[in-house]
Amino acid sequence: MVKIKEELLVTIKSKAKIKITMIEGNMLIKKMMRMDQFNVKIKDHTQECTKLSNGTISLTTSLGVEQALEDPDWLLAMQEELNNFKQNEVWSLVERPNQNVIGTKWVFRNKQDEHGVVTRNKARLVAQGFTQVEGLDFGETYAPVARLESIRILIAFATHHNFELYQMDVKSAFLSGPIQELLYVEQPPGFEDPKNPHHVYKLHKALYGLKQAPRAWYECLKDFLLKNGFEIGKADSTLFTRKFNDDLFAFCDEFSKIMTKRFEMSMMDELKFFLGFQIKQLKEGTFLCQTKYIQDMLKKFDMENAKPVNTPMTTKGHLDLYEEDKGKSIDQKVYRSMIGSLLYLCASWPDIMLSVCMCARFQANPKECHLVAVNRILRYLVHTPNLGLWYPKGSTFDLLGYSDSDYAGCKVDRKSTSGTCQFLGRSLVCWSSKKQTSVALSTAEAEYVAAGACCAQLL
Repeated sequence: MVKIKEELLVTIKSKAKIKITMIEGNMLIKKMMRMDQFNVKIKDHTQECTKLSNGTISLTTSLGVEQALEDPDWLLAMQEELNNFKQNEVWSLVERPNQNVIGTKWVFRNKQDEHGVVTRNKARLVAQGFTQVEGLDFGETYAPVARLESIRILIAFATHHNFELYQMDVKSAFLSGPIQELLYVEQPPGFEDPKNPHHVYKLHKALYGLKQAPRAWYECLKDFLLKNGFEIGKADSTLFTRKFNDDLFAFCDEFSKIMTKRFEMSMMDELKFFLGFQIKQLKEGTFLCQTKYIQDMLKKFDMENAKPVNTPMTTKGHLDLYEEDKGKSIDQKVYRSMIGSLLYLCASWPDIMLSVCMCARFQANPKECHLVAVNRILRYLVHTPNLGLWYPKGSTFDLLGYSDSDYAGCKVDRKSTSGTCQFLGRSLVCWSSKKQTSVALSTAEAEYVAAGACCAQLL
């Protein structure tokens, strides 16, 4: 059980009978209710757990290993994680060698859907990769990640051709990637072998937290897909394609069978939530937004109830940013966290790209005026949290590009700022706002530099 001191509002969806056990004062309250959706409001109460039709879900995440072992919900999640290790043949118990042994740690998280509803408990056993020695415990660590432009182009392409997008998830993906290095890790805290408490595990496959884990998983997946007739993308090495001349649904079934033969997969479902994006596939087109991400970000920086504004920056706001001598210095860590959160939001919000990039230039020594500018962007998000990208069906699929530039907008080095955007038909798939690398001697030169950057992106 966990003592919750602050007021908490939890939303749970279930059609099963739900048992809520709370202690209010000295009185024990137990209720059985059946609802499709209800809100549980807790204030200075003790909550045990919430039972759902598919098991038990604990709403507690800030706990140690000792507390988790006493909670049946988290104990079940930990056992499930160790079962994945056994199924994937991740390690084997051996005597302690005379070399570096990497520590292990349990991490507890509540998995949520696109609406922020807790769906299950996830316990992850991770390696303390910061103790690895370069050259001995790991070599190459680079692993490609999907480009956001590729994701948007894929969605626009599928919408134009009236395709439906589906998604599958590889369970404990990193545990499937073989590693080349000889590595040893400590036994999981709370699950030590009673007969061999001083033994360690020799790794055969990657573990979450290892430096080389992402690369090992990518190489494993790439080799598997190439052997099954897929081709790797030329512009994005995380995009794999395969030509299929038969029915689309037959291809989906075949792909599902191919993947489940090699990996443990979740059920195939319509693409709704991916990398923080909420995706709605409708008859008229596809809507891409980050509403949940915005709500979480506003809550993180305590801006939920801020006064909304209609624009992310004032008309001359970029000039105020260069008044570095005015105002006090602020916490760099908080400022950089705000900039990082906003930069990821730019993946579906092109209208804040310029203002965010302007504010990002002052992360080394942020002042109060810079914080005011960032807070204005957040206040703009309070005003428009549900905006996003709309990819309509039935439009042409021509590739178009637009560019623009100011002239000597930066007061420090007098460099200009380029702005570009690229469309596939009526679907916006790429955009940028970037300070030019050279000083333009005229407005025409600044415009040509911006046009060149736009053409390079088109190619």
